[in-house]
Amino acid sequence: MKLVLKGAKVSIEDAIPSNFEVIRSLPHGHIAAILGMIKKLGLSNIISEKSSRKKNLVLAMIVARIINPKSKLATCRGFNHQTCSNSLGQLLNLENAKEDELYEALDWLLENQSKIEDKFAKKHLISGSLVLYDVTSSYLEGTGCELGLYGYNRDKKKGKTQIVFGLLCDENGCPIAVEVFSGNTKDSATLTNQI
Repeated sequence: MKLVLKGAKVSIEDAIPSNFEVIRSLPHGHIAAILGMIKKLGLSNIISEKSSRKKNLVLAMIVARIINPKSKLATCRGFNHQTCSNSLGQLLNLENAKEDELYEALDWLLENQSKIEDKFAKKHLISGSLVLYDVTSSYLEGTGCELGLYGYNRDKKKGKTQIVFGLLCDENGCPIAVEVFSGNTKDSATLTNQI
């Protein structure tokens, strides 16, 4: 059977005869490997011991960021049954996720950040252990970030606002805590909050 679509804007579902079934396989191995490692490391339970859609959205964003970093909109489309390129959305039951849900999950993550960091610290730090701490900055385009201010710019981008962030790790380099500061914060002023 030959199917010709000439000059018509027709969706693929409309173009396929009803007696045909479209079956496709989705790449799965890399998704299973990353989700398996997340479970083995205990990250899933550190994020939240309870199962929830927000937890699944956070886990999916972590996996998606590892595999192929994209915008939240593109990430969300990657979960969708019709536009997905792997099995992630199906495995975490996120095939109908909306972009706004990803942003809501990030807000939820921020609300729970201190609890999550405390769990990381209890798991990876012991009293008197060595910790590694570093501060860096990232310049910003636009004017929408309330933390974006002028300060010592490590990127050598004159005339750009920036944010400063500090990362606390255990002696093996495992991240324990991260905090974002306004762009004019001195490096020495960030350490007290992290400790």
